[in-house]
Amino acid sequence: MDIAHHTDTVLDFIHKTRLSDIPAEVKDRARTLLMDIIGVAAVGAQTPTARIITDYVIAQMSAGEGCPSAPILFDGRQVSPAGAALAGGMMIDSLDAHDGQKLTKGHVGCGIVPAILASLAETGRMDDEDELLTCLVIGYEIGTRLGIALHRSADDFHTSGAWIAVACAGLASRIHKLDKDRMFHAMGIAEYHGPRSQMMRVIDHATMLKDGSGWGAMAGVSAAALAKAGFTGAPAITISASEHADLYADLGSRWYTCEQYIKLWPVCRWAQPAIQGVFELQAEARLQPDDIAAIRISTFHEAKRLASPHPTSSDEAQYSICWPVAAAIYACAEGRRFGPYDVSDDALARADIHRLADRIIIEEDEQMNAVFPAQRLARIKISDNEGNQRISAVVSARGDPETPLSYDEIVDKFHFLISLSHKASSAYDIVAACQQLAATEDEGMQYGLGRLDAVAGNAKKITKIQQVTENNPEIRRELSLGALLF
Repeated sequence: MDIAHHTDTVLDFIHKTRLSDIPAEVKDRARTLLMDIIGVAAVGAQTPTARIITDYVIAQMSAGEGCPSAPILFDGRQVSPAGAALAGGMMIDSLDAHDGQKLTKGHVGCGIVPAILASLAETGRMDDEDELLTCLVIGYEIGTRLGIALHRSADDFHTSGAWIAVACAGLASRIHKLDKDRMFHAMGIAEYHGPRSQMMRVIDHATMLKDGSGWGAMAGVSAAALAKAGFTGAPAITISASEHADLYADLGSRWYTCEQYIKLWPVCRWAQPAIQGVFELQAEARLQPDDIAAIRISTFHEAKRLASPHPTSSDEAQYSICWPVAAAIYACAEGRRFGPYDVSDDALARADIHRLADRIIIEEDEQMNAVFPAQRLARIKISDNEGNQRISAVVSARGDPETPLSYDEIVDKFHFLISLSHKASSAYDIVAACQQLAATEDEGMQYGLGRLDAVAGNAKKITKIQQVTENNPEIRRELSLGALLF
């Protein structure tokens, strides 16, 4: 198949990039993104969505004797690699607390992480740290550009699954050591068969469908397997069309891995500026929920579509704006941390939060529309029962490249989430394994051990991490991600 020059550049980047080609700060960011998404997955593994999809892949996508297999994330049972990618992607997506990128209007890590893990497990390379970290970076770089390309060229707003399928196909092809021609076919198959799901449909009618990332991961892993067997596909337009050449011209010089945002809270990113505004106002002078007469949220059109004030499921609560704003005010009043509880069935049963959600008004702001998606903004006006008003500045959510979270804040989020899961006892080891992933001695000291020492304050555990950096095989096996995640 004839391949255009810029498409060949993309294939070369996927096919030939080595860990040594990637700047240290980019590798470090990828390690941190991986840690963050593992924390989300650990809680996501307990959701009804995860239970249903795990049961489904075991029943419908099992690995026959002598067939390729991979373990289900945080479960360990063996299924087909495509089934493992599907289950992992939907597990992560079931709790909307994972990373994203503004211009894609979606999420890269949610799809690529389970696809990479499934492909490495299938090929017996789960302990290949260099390949895992290299693929993570390649995935963020290619996936982000694919998302931008699809939004640029399609009239409808498609979910992340639509474009992440293409990235997952490229990554699985690399891990399977397919040549560039078969990789090109795999990515074309994935784009053709990937889920062109319409995002605003699930915004208006929030369900377990979420952002389509699990289906995209499955489509990508399946496409690579098909291409390996000789199945052919049409060129992937999001790569090969000439109007997208500029997106790939800066591969290896602009690193989108460092432009992913990290969320503080488990709700849609579009709702988070409003939550940020609430927390800033409450930090100035805390109002009790019963003292609030009305809350007016000014924001952009897409966020306004999250309006549902009375969700009946966690998925609806995560794709709401009224509910998390009301729940955030109660979290402040009750002196607790806003988190998974606030989108849980227990919270949804609370009449007091529902009453406050009824007092929230959302209005669309044209100036905020004009800067979306590069900026996601909101302004909050809280009126009390005595007629006083407090108005926030125009705010965006923290965690964007322009308003980054500190490393300690990201680790704190990880520990908070994983403390709610069955993996709580492995929390420190997972942090260590991620931050030491494929690290050179210099990187380990600069990005890993120094941070871990500051965060942990536990001499025994620091000694354990030092043993890892000294290549102690027994400890390294104990702290390998394969041992910790499956």
